[in-house]
Amino acid sequence: MSLPIRRALIAQFAFAAGLLAFSAVPGLAQDDKVVATINGQNITEADLAQAESDLDQQFSRLPAEQRRAAALSAIIEIRLFSEDAVKKGLDKDPAFQRRMAFLKERALHAAEVESEIATKITDEEIRARYDKEVAATPPVNEVKARHILVKTKEEAQEIVKRLDAGDKFEDIAKEKSTDTGSGANGGDLGYFAPGQMVPEFEKAAFALEVGKYTAEPVQSQFGWHIIKVEDKRAQQPPAFDSVKEQFRSLILREKYSALADTLRGSAKVDIADPELKKAVEEADKAQ
Repeated sequence: MSLPIRRALIAQFAFAAGLLAFSAVPGLAQDDKVVATINGQNITEADLAQAESDLDQQFSRLPAEQRRAAALSAIIEIRLFSEDAVKKGLDKDPAFQRRMAFLKERALHAAEVESEIATKITDEEIRARYDKEVAATPPVNEVKARHILVKTKEEAQEIVKRLDAGDKFEDIAKEKSTDTGSGANGGDLGYFAPGQMVPEFEKAAFALEVGKYTAEPVQSQFGWHIIKVEDKRAQQPPAFDSVKEQFRSLILREKYSALADTLRGSAKVDIADPELKKAVEEADKAQ
């Protein structure tokens, strides 16, 4: 597994562990209204918000109006179990203490990512990255086409004769096409770019002039096609709003890797196991 992949997984791990909790509950410190007590210990609105955030996956199937009560019930049971575990000395168990140390580091890792990276990514930065990627993407032509699909060449040839005689392409598609997906819409396939259709179909479609249909039926693994091209244009980039969060994640991963490189570069790391050390070094070189 390459270092970038490992780091992406670690970052994802951190978010799942606590980053979302940090970012999703901005008012934790201020909201200290008491909603319940357990053996004299307060449960506040901030505690409820934290539980709802941390346990969101478990609560996701519940109706919204039930999540608050479920969060409070969860807090009550967690605290009661926790108190009982302390009475029995489970908090002194070495395995438990190792886990607690790891969970603390995990939460601090998440807090660092949130504080030093996530909150500093601006909409302007995301837009600039989107514009840069769009500008650097080679233009790709796409076509808008309709087709009529039938089982035999003879059927297809008869359809070409009907088109030559003036019959409307859309009407024949609704009547004859075996492609149930497009047939009901007059054979409309919308716009498509290279690589989205089977090769035989794609070659014929891109060779046609706008407004023309194939004089000779085109065979593919699906049957025989008559294709009509209605438009050609440069492929449009995805709308910014539809990919904004993908670009945010991309920038976050890159900044995460940069910060990780800085921290690793200034740290002294010794790996005792020779095989493990070699595997880590090879992964580092692969980035």
